[in-house]
Amino acid sequence: MTELAKKRPEFRNINALSDLPTYRLPVAGVVSILHRISGVLMFLLLPFIIWMFDASISSEYSFAKFRSVFNNGVWVLPGFLVKLVALAIIWAYLHHFMAGLRHLWMDVSHKAVTKEFGASSATFTLAASVLLTLVLGAKLFGLY
Repeated sequence: MTELAKKRPEFRNINALSDLPTYRLPVAGVVSILHRISGVLMFLLLPFIIWMFDASISSEYSFAKFRSVFNNGVWVLPGFLVKLVALAIIWAYLHHFMAGLRHLWMDVSHKAVTKEFGASSATFTLAASVLLTLVLGAKLFGLY
């Protein structure tokens, strides 16, 4: 047999402790994983989201209490941590929304299913969600 016929590709299992830290995932893979994480995060923080919505529109007193929680905190949590949780919800929503639009566009437009478009749209999705989160986070923390 020739040398080419003898050489076969080697398939091995990925060891989570040694191989995963050095594995380079493409940008589209990172966006896909973050899409799932953002969906789980929004689901887990749904009670907080419902509380924020209810407290902000029920009455003037509940809105004042809502603002007090964001400014002064509640129980042992300072207001800064409450704002960080709200910022995590903002990021999760924006990223999930942008990645969902990306997937819808790729489903509708069959021309868009290429490796180059996948990489460029994933980069745009990641950059847009982080940029919009920074803008809304600056508003949340009172920078403007």
